[in-house]
Amino acid sequence: MTPENVEELETRLVLDGIFARYGYDFRDYEPRSLQRRLRAALQRYDIAHYGELLHRLLTNAEFFAEVLNDLMIQVTEMFRDPPTYRAFREHVLPVLRTYPELRVWHAGCASGEEAYATAILLTEADLYDRSQIYATDLNGAAVARAREGVYSQAEGAAFAKNYTEAGGAADFGDYCTSGYGRVIMRESLRRNVVFFQHDLASDYALGEMHVIFCRNVLIYFNPPLRQRALHIFEAGLCRGGFLCLGSGDGVPRGETKFRSFEGGAQIYRRVADA
Repeated sequence: MTPENVEELETRLVLDGIFARYGYDFRDYEPRSLQRRLRAALQRYDIAHYGELLHRLLTNAEFFAEVLNDLMIQVTEMFRDPPTYRAFREHVLPVLRTYPELRVWHAGCASGEEAYATAILLTEADLYDRSQIYATDLNGAAVARAREGVYSQAEGAAFAKNYTEAGGAADFGDYCTSGYGRVIMRESLRRNVVFFQHDLASDYALGEMHVIFCRNVLIYFNPPLRQRALHIFEAGLCRGGFLCLGSGDGVPRGETKFRSFEGGAQIYRRVADA
């Protein structure tokens, strides 16, 4: 057995142990990316081998919580990839205005930035009062931070720049308060947003959504898990609903339940059943 095969086996044992002990299922995530993150954890915590890592994970819940953040990618920004949000503003919002009520799901919301971006877009389109946003993530710590809606001043500056590039014409400062090196999203944006944990690897769809955002998440899944997620989104979207993916995601060739709506922006529309 080659060293590479040994590492693959050790990685599977670690992931099986995490699932059995804590219920977090990383077994169908993209393996090379996970191996890189596990190697980084070995170095960070000065652990000699995977066996020791697994033992500490299984016997120390606080240590697992730290490693969990290493395993989960939490790279996001408000209005990340501004052209996508500009396309959403220009092409999707006019369709959403025809609905009497709106339900939006942010799957893999991380620390909440993109959910708040959607809240701003809906506010500016006079749609927020008839909207409900569900923002979910596997990482409980990320969900807690998202619920608070507190970010650093540097993050706030990046958000403001993205907002303008995404077609925002107001002052981004109108949507948050600043002080002590932090920005806090206004309560008016949070009142129709519900944050909670959800696992695309094991949980079911949220029902009858008009829009689902899952941006730059599928790239971390292997093909079977990616397909499972797409089936969840298909089940969760109403007929003609919109699926917004990240620049690195995309719907696989041969997929018949979604058609490109704004392909350059990775926005798709659920095909109505025959």
